Amino acid sequence: MTKVRVRYAPSPTGHLHIGNARTALFNYLFAKHYHGDFILRIEDTDLERNVAGGEESQMKYLNWLGITPDESPTNPNPKYAPYRQMERLDLYQKYAQELIDAGHAYKCYCSEEELEADYEAQKAQGVVATQYNRKCLLHRSKEELAQLDANNIPFTIRVRVPEQETYVFEDMIRGEVSFESKDIGDWVLIKANGIPTYNFAVVIDDHTMEITHVFRGEEHLSNTPKQMMIYRMLNWDTPKFGHMTLIVNEQRKKLSKRDNSILQFMSQYEELGYLPHAMFNFMSLLGWSPVGEEEIFTHQELIEQFSEERLSKSPSMFDPVKLKWINNRYIKALSFEEFKALTLPFLNKAYDLSTKSETWVDTLLHLFQEQCSYGQEIVTLTSMFFEEGVTLENDEAESMFALDSTQVVAHTFAAHRPEVWNVDTIKETINKVKEVSGFKGKPLFMGLRVVASGKVHGPDLASTLYLLGEERVISACLAR
Repeated sequence: MTKVRVRYAPSPTGHLHIGNARTALFNYLFAKHYHGDFILRIEDTDLERNVAGGEESQMKYLNWLGITPDESPTNPNPKYAPYRQMERLDLYQKYAQELIDAGHAYKCYCSEEELEADYEAQKAQGVVATQYNRKCLLHRSKEELAQLDANNIPFTIRVRVPEQETYVFEDMIRGEVSFESKDIGDWVLIKANGIPTYNFAVVIDDHTMEITHVFRGEEHLSNTPKQMMIYRMLNWDTPKFGHMTLIVNEQRKKLSKRDNSILQFMSQYEELGYLPHAMFNFMSLLGWSPVGEEEIFTHQELIEQFSEERLSKSPSMFDPVKLKWINNRYIKALSFEEFKALTLPFLNKAYDLSTKSETWVDTLLHLFQEQCSYGQEIVTLTSMFFEEGVTLENDEAESMFALDSTQVVAHTFAAHRPEVWNVDTIKETINKVKEVSGFKGKPLFMGLRVVASGKVHGPDLASTLYLLGEERVISACLAR
């Protein structure tokens, strides 16, 4: 069996986006499942849109996710290098010339103005899908073409699209797909500036890098016949294609970078304190379904289970609630020290901890590891311990606060305040209040909680009172 080789080929036009990250992930899982290679190639020919640091950001967040390329611009295999398209321009020119020599392509000297005028004329005649009129192929003499060349008139190189040809392929996800050549005009292989178009460069790159399988978004489906055309003209084998369905939001609309309801970039999730293993796990479920009901998998388990046969034919919904649930599962599995390392920077940024002991901080973090869904959430989960005063949170709290029993347990707690303020001594005092006041259960525990914090529900009561501090708790009890 031919060794599996797949690639993820981003443009360095921005940070790693959810859709691109999923494309990289599925290619990676497929490659590793079949003991193949995962290649990172950079398609940097869109010079105007390339951004400084774009390539570095892509590589950084692939590595953050645990999607490590076997080959890349920084880890090249000399047999296939270079891995940036702008370093491969000679290669594209070579194959473009081969196509010209074989009669499959030709030089086009038409200016942008000429092309635009012709397209407008076609539209005026009711043509919806305008195509190049083949002026430079059919309506210019050899002498005119030679003169244009001698005068160094800029030209593009266009493919001569075959007539009455059908392009059929078996999509690994969608099954059989076919296109007709009559629906495709003579498209540009090499632009006037010498830079190849996407559909030409990708064929040359995939062939020369021996790519065997291509998983990509469904927006690339319409590109496939153009690419198959070049493979046929150069007598090359075509890789197997699989076009993944869209990722949609909760309104079932295509995920867009302008959609502010969902965070779009891996960098944003890192900044919020999401765990890379959880992101890896969550994104693997965007268009792929495992066998059985389990949804939490290790990196290696996903590699072992992944199968192209279980890729979905329906759009995949990005569910932020499910992401939080998965991330929470991973956070709960952390050691306390790992959880502390994740969350403490967020606390330090939001609050002044300079007066707090390490015991106080550890008690606080221990209290919320089970319910924390992402690192930054620790700030909101713990906010009550950094607020001044007590505010009753709702009607239930107000009703509880007004009960005579609440006044009794509050005053009794203050009267028997522990000599040393820690969790254990506070537990002893709560038991003493139960014994002296005669109240237990809800009147005791909820009564103390609402007086001290203004809330009727929350984490362990003794730990809560300890964290709120002796001065605040006793003052609140006496004020009641």
